[in-house]
Amino acid sequence: MCTIETVTHQSATGAKKKGRPRSEEVQQAILKAAATLLAERGFRALTIEDVAALAKVGKTSIYRRWPSKGILALDAFLSEFLLLQPPIDTGDLAGDLSEALSAWVKTVAGTSTGRTLVALVAEAQTDPELAVAWRETVVARARNQHRSMIDRAIDRGEIPRDSDVDVLMDMLYGPAYHRLLQGHLPLTDDFVHQVVAVVVAGAKAGSAVPSRAAKV
Repeated sequence: MCTIETVTHQSATGAKKKGRPRSEEVQQAILKAAATLLAERGFRALTIEDVAALAKVGKTSIYRRWPSKGILALDAFLSEFLLLQPPIDTGDLAGDLSEALSAWVKTVAGTSTGRTLVALVAEAQTDPELAVAWRETVVARARNQHRSMIDRAIDRGEIPRDSDVDVLMDMLYGPAYHRLLQGHLPLTDDFVHQVVAVVVAGAKAGSAVPSRAAKV
């Protein structure tokens, strides 16, 4: 005897097996629609209804994958942002940090990507779920991607072996985020060179080694 539950289970199982490519297509269509609307309208004007209409899916298809507009916007933002922050290896620390920070500035200075970044940082202050996702996906992933620059500098003997990677990453990107969020001064090539020079000089002097820093 075939019950409703059995039919439903069989249908769902079959749909899952046959529908995986379709599910991936739906997800990519939603992300593409969200990225397009973010670029055109900005985060504040983004709505789930408009994303669903542009992606030609139901709102339930979106909420099944993303619990909030902020989380959806974050994923759409990351699909482009991380591609523009590639791994770098120039052969020395100054070159690596300069290339990395220059790529970040080029991505966010006066662009829709930069405006989305600012909006997401602001939204994360009042959205706990987004705040956690931000730390885990943007901060952690970007930092892990670039920490190899510091590791290579240590292996080459450019900086002390016990240098604190997190401190150096904060010193590199902290001033850049400050200028982006405050908007008080521009993000220029000179700014990039000055920040990198300070970070490299401090790193080589051992200022990022906890025990040495405590003695200063």
